[in-house]
Amino acid sequence: MKKKISELKGKSKDELEKEVQALREEISKLKLEFKVNPGKDTNILAKKRKKLAVILTLIGEKKEIEKIN
Repeated sequence: MKKKISELKGKSKDELEKEVQALREEISKLKLEFKVNPGKDTNILAKKRKKLAVILTLIGEKKEIEKIN
């Protein structure tokens, strides 16, 4: 996960917001899919939520850094 976080830190705020949008769409599709047809890997939804939380945290950090500067 640390490797993924370092990759995400290198991206701009706009790129991260695009990823947030895509992840939110993906999570909503997965929720609907799991209700209709439960899959074998039910942990994938939790992994996507965790990645979303990490990206949102990085966006918050970047906003705070902009305020300071």
